[in-house]
Amino acid sequence: MVAELILVRHGQSLANVAFPAADAEGLLEAAVSGPDAEIPLTGLGEEQAAAVGRWLAGLPAERRPEVVITSPYLRARETWRIAAETARETTRTTAEAPGLALPEPRTDDRLVDRLMGDLELLTRAAVRARFPEEPARRAAAGEFEYVPPGGESFADIAVRLKSFLDDLHADHPGRRVVVVAHDAVVLMMRAVVGQLSWDDVLAVERESGSVRNASISVFVSGPRGLTLDRYNTVDHLPPA
Repeated sequence: MVAELILVRHGQSLANVAFPAADAEGLLEAAVSGPDAEIPLTGLGEEQAAAVGRWLAGLPAERRPEVVITSPYLRARETWRIAAETARETTRTTAEAPGLALPEPRTDDRLVDRLMGDLELLTRAAVRARFPEEPARRAAAGEFEYVPPGGESFADIAVRLKSFLDDLHADHPGRRVVVVAHDAVVLMMRAVVGQLSWDDVLAVERESGSVRNASISVFVSGPRGLTLDRYNTVDHLPPA
């Protein structure tokens, strides 16, 4: 298996700001447009990504990542790009020195955010207006099994992450891996690694809160497989 798995949620995105604001006012539209995959980071999100880079720069040589895989979504790719550039600049001692060279990333479609199908980028008010049956259907199915029209459930996310993790162990045994993705991916990766039930997942959220922007979660290998070292930590981020 991999020696270490570091999960990083992307920095704050425009949607992370626009949708809570729109939902609070009951608006039919949020101040964001375009496909979910192309939503950018905010200025704060870029600062958070830089803080991840400084954290990486501070790791001892034997803990630095050897493999980097990101979601193909812009906000995840930009988080890694900024983090890697910041790590390089932080460790550069002279104008001629190259600084820390982190691995070139690749993307994996299994790390995308939860697919919401026809409900993608719709506010709560818009869902009620365009798909009035969905709130009741969601409540009846339960959050773990609920499948938005044309989308996927949390159970579906767990299936694709199990496939991803199996391939990760096969392709990168003994390596230290960074994954940059989304809150649903981080949450369900913890469920897959820890073989948690949905009730266990809900307990994790009650204890640790939602997966925070630019948070870091770490699993390390042991005699019984990957074990949780830290989860949803933001000590590396500057004060809000």
